[in-house]
Amino acid sequence: MKIGLFDSGIGGLTVLHTAMRMMPQETYLYYADTDHVPYGTKSVEEIRAYSDAAVAFLQAQGCDAVVIACNTATSAAAAYLRQKYTFPVIGIEPAVKPAVEHGGEKRILVVATPLTIREKKLHDLIDRVDERHKVDILALPELVSFAEQGVFESDAVRDYLAEKLGLLDPQVYGTLVFGCTHFNHFAPVFRRLLGKQIQMIDGSAGTVRHLMNRMQQLGHGTEGRLSVFYFQSGRPVSDAATLRFYERLLSHLDICEQA
Repeated sequence: MKIGLFDSGIGGLTVLHTAMRMMPQETYLYYADTDHVPYGTKSVEEIRAYSDAAVAFLQAQGCDAVVIACNTATSAAAAYLRQKYTFPVIGIEPAVKPAVEHGGEKRILVVATPLTIREKKLHDLIDRVDERHKVDILALPELVSFAEQGVFESDAVRDYLAEKLGLLDPQVYGTLVFGCTHFNHFAPVFRRLLGKQIQMIDGSAGTVRHLMNRMQQLGHGTEGRLSVFYFQSGRPVSDAATLRFYERLLSHLDICEQA
């Protein structure tokens, strides 16, 4: 199969990383909308237009399905895209349901972009599964900018997160939900600030399982070997420096999973 994934920038590599592990015999086209990053501070109308352009491009490349590897774009554009396109369009959403089901007695903190937090989709999800009202939400818009620069452990990152999380009592939280695919890269910093007790989860694995089920239902076979091609706002990525940067980010996610 040929699977397209898109994000405003490098965040969706989190989903690609999971897909490559769970579906290692496919061809992947990764579309980073670097001309318009970040999405989280833009309007719904803008994000819908950018997402439509990304999916149209991936359709033209012959993709059998497209994964919206961006929580913000899923909130703003998933319903519109599913109405417009005939192939599967799979969105990611914060893993609030598994956090509630397996999080024990402690509170749950969802961190995301401002738009994801403003949109009705997240609030509907929380209202549906959080019967005991254990979920809190926190916008962390600057993390996307840090991630796009490949800066994950600097003094500026630590100071920013310490300031934002300093408004909370870390001892009351047992689970941290990454509601933005960029945020996984900061798992070691979150661990140091929130403590060893915190469990960190995101929606990547659930998204890939959904993709696998949809493609099996449609009778798609595998390509037989792993291939990945990168695009930035529709332009093929071929320069060695950018390709090395993407490979470094994928390797960094291996480290973050051990945090």
